[in-house]
Amino acid sequence: MINFEMKRQHMVDSQIVARGVRDIKVINAMSLVPREKFVPTHLRHLAYSDGPLPIDADQTISQPYIVAFMVEALGLAGGEKVLEVGAGSGYAAAVLAEIAGEVYSIERIGQLAHKATANLHDAGYQNVHILHDDGTRGWEVEAPFDAILVSAGAPEVPEFLKDQLAVGGRMVIPVGRTRRAQELIRITRRSATEFDREDLADVRFVPLIGDQGWELELQEETRVNTAPPRIVHSRPQVRETLPGLISQQGEAFDNLDDADLAPLLARIGDASVVLIGEASHGTSEFYALRARLTQRLIETKGFNLVTAEADWPDAARIDHYVRHRATPAAEWQAFARFPTWMWRNTDVTKFVDWLREHNRKLPYESRTGFFGLDLYSLYVSANAVINYLQDMDPDLGQLAEKRYGCLSPWEADPAAYGQAALTGHYKACEENVVQMLADLYRKRAEYSHNDGERFLDAAQNAHVVANAERYYRVMYYGSRASWNLRDGHMFDTLRNVMQHKGAAAKAVVWAHNSHIGDASATEMSARGEHNIGELCRKYFGDKSYRIGFGTDHGTVAAASDWNGAMERKQVRPAHPQSYERQFHLTNTPGLILPLGAGLDNRLHQQLLEPKLQRAIGVIYRPQSELQSHYFEAILPRQFDEYIWIDRTTAVTALSTNELQGMPDTYPFGL
Repeated sequence: MINFEMKRQHMVDSQIVARGVRDIKVINAMSLVPREKFVPTHLRHLAYSDGPLPIDADQTISQPYIVAFMVEALGLAGGEKVLEVGAGSGYAAAVLAEIAGEVYSIERIGQLAHKATANLHDAGYQNVHILHDDGTRGWEVEAPFDAILVSAGAPEVPEFLKDQLAVGGRMVIPVGRTRRAQELIRITRRSATEFDREDLADVRFVPLIGDQGWELELQEETRVNTAPPRIVHSRPQVRETLPGLISQQGEAFDNLDDADLAPLLARIGDASVVLIGEASHGTSEFYALRARLTQRLIETKGFNLVTAEADWPDAARIDHYVRHRATPAAEWQAFARFPTWMWRNTDVTKFVDWLREHNRKLPYESRTGFFGLDLYSLYVSANAVINYLQDMDPDLGQLAEKRYGCLSPWEADPAAYGQAALTGHYKACEENVVQMLADLYRKRAEYSHNDGERFLDAAQNAHVVANAERYYRVMYYGSRASWNLRDGHMFDTLRNVMQHKGAAAKAVVWAHNSHIGDASATEMSARGEHNIGELCRKYFGDKSYRIGFGTDHGTVAAASDWNGAMERKQVRPAHPQSYERQFHLTNTPGLILPLGAGLDNRLHQQLLEPKLQRAIGVIYRPQSELQSHYFEAILPRQFDEYIWIDRTTAVTALSTNELQGMPDTYPFGL
């Protein structure tokens, strides 16, 4: 006697789960439906084989995997009202009935409609309703439907079915201009007139016959060939799903502590610049895993520079602390400007304290430093230059005070300086700040001889003043000029600190994905924007390595407006057309996906199809998320590695007395 339950479970494990289906509701449904009741008696021993089987009227029952794949694509939460077009023997309707509230199934062939009804009754399903009719016209009296599943290939999506789809509902249907091959697509209704389309897989289905199907073409063929049409039923050929391929290739982990970083470290190899991103500026898991990876790079690969998307003077205070220079342990407070939580949080503090202890046992020249790459500290940097020169060269210090004095009227609001310079109401300070930088470098040899590190600090602050002055002027011409100036400044700063460190310099860069991922692989390139990731690729070549992060849902620390209070916000589940959605469908809490050499070609080809990618900065506005926080990207060209954490939590900020005056000048607040 055949043990169908054992065969069913083996089918689920080897054909469904092993191929990447992750929706637990679909897996449970496939485990419960007795497929043997939906195939001819003489074929029941093959009920759980990996392929379609013939049924009455020269039709077939679909391969189990394709049924699971299509039902998963509907994204059912449970309890929905679902329409199925093409009942066949009733098997797919039974799978749907295990999840949905009510299932309405239409079958064009009367013999099959009666057989499906009998099969479903025999299997004990009471929530499936069968109609013998033209499926392309839908079931109008029962509309609207939360989901529609079509099990035959159409030349285009039938308008009747689109009209009967509820707002927010999803339809999965094979569509193609020939009857031999189609693209399985998902249609999501956004409003009365708006529909989103997603391409899911290349498939081969029997043709959908009906008013809005292939009926007219088949009739024409009949007249030409003078023979009755015979519908050829071929086994659906589906490329493996993107989530399934990601699951196979990715290195999964359940929590951050379990993430095995050894393979990633091996792939990084002998790179001298490792750029580690974040998909938001307020997510604890991104910060924590980035810190853990940085620790390993320092301990095992000799990295000796940590550079961050942070202001130079604030980072300098951290550097003094971690390298045991001049700042006492209790006085390293920094990052007191909006957004204070971006670097002033418990995850960064934990890393800073670890780095201080790590450095304690090393000679000073071998200690790892911490440096800021950003340019917003216009006035703090100007004061730092003045203070340095007052010690080293009082005459030049007095001149610096006079030259930088032209910026003083706008200290409380630097952005107002740019507006004044642009409108001609005030003479720009460009000549003064550029000349100050030139004078400082003119005496480089003299100053460096006394204290090279103090000169590096002063020179970099002078660079900040010069570039920030220009930044506030050009930001009014548009985001491209200011973005490029800012990322160019960060790249130059990285090179400066590496040059100062010498031939042994190995740097980690901490910044947002939008900065460290290669901009040429995103829509930023079409806007004429570049970033530090692209510049590093061009300058360092394969000695640079880019690592991005992503998440689907959870919480994030962010503000609603510039200079607004930090809020703990809910992150919306990822957009259906995004990379994040594909990673979420793996049903994996976390994974590390290598994107470089050795990546499976099937996965590589699917990842090369451009998709949306989410970017949350210090500002997060969920209500306008698609417009405000998504951009198009090609993942394997943007990053060398991608780390996925499905559910994330907001950082825990430290208390501070916040300073004022940092402007809102770049997209997303990144």
